[in-house]
Amino acid sequence: MSDHAALDLLAMGRLGVDIYPLQSGHLEDVDTFGKFLGGSAANVSVAAARYGLASALVSRVGDDPFGRYLLRELERLGVDPRFVRTDDEYPTPITFCEIFPPDDFPIYFYRKPKAPDLQITAEELDADAIRNARILWFTLTGLSEEPSRGAHHAALATRDRARHTVFDLDYRSMFWADPAEATEQAALGLDRATVAVGNREECQVAVGETEPIRAADALLERGVELAIVKQGPKGVLAKTREETVEVPPHFVEVVNGLGSGDAFGGALCNGLIQGWDLERVLRFANVAGAIVATRLECSTAMPDAAEVEAILAKGA
Repeated sequence: MSDHAALDLLAMGRLGVDIYPLQSGHLEDVDTFGKFLGGSAANVSVAAARYGLASALVSRVGDDPFGRYLLRELERLGVDPRFVRTDDEYPTPITFCEIFPPDDFPIYFYRKPKAPDLQITAEELDADAIRNARILWFTLTGLSEEPSRGAHHAALATRDRARHTVFDLDYRSMFWADPAEATEQAALGLDRATVAVGNREECQVAVGETEPIRAADALLERGVELAIVKQGPKGVLAKTREETVEVPPHFVEVVNGLGSGDAFGGALCNGLIQGWDLERVLRFANVAGAIVATRLECSTAMPDAAEVEAILAKGA
């Protein structure tokens, strides 16, 4: 196998096409739409690539025009697509949203009967890439169905809780028949992770806590080294066994809030790779997320380091 020592980020998970309205309001009243690469893990890989990180994605697309578009778009946006396979059974998933700024963005997933990204198998994984990547990023959604669930557990066993094994708690209720199953899978993921990232609702599912300090403590008790709890308009809290850091949000006029968490994730990856102190990492990631909230799309909205640093220099 080839040497993957230079890979900074290897993300596993959702990849699809975002069809976002170019007007606010209900979808039945919208006339025009834009087409963008989407999916949480894919967006994080794109965001990381914007900072110059060597970024790759493990996923699948359908054998259709949208699948071909996504493979081409990943490469255009700087993400190595070599681990994205074409699935000959299921079509590439589509996601629509409605836009009601500042804080209501209903989302509609077209992933039935099944999305190709949940068809990842353990046999197709590249063990060297998983071991050698400086960051492995995985999501709770990836644990929602087989064979993706088994593939993720195989990857995590291969990774063997190496530094910067990041668990995005990314809970989407529509992907789970029973929240208790999500909680069970979250526990198994936390057993293999060194970093956990989630909002208060996701922490409730994962560890039964919504109060940020208690949620962070519960995540640390599961064995992670760094717990990050996103608090929306109250900012973000991060905790290790040695320190607790809380930073306020960077307020902006929101256009579409759906990509902010993925922008935060990509910026977090950059901060971890750079070895910054925790407060700097959080401030950088907060601003990155805020920038994307001012734009319609997700993947192509991701900022580069110069844009984030320019805002930070103004005292954000």
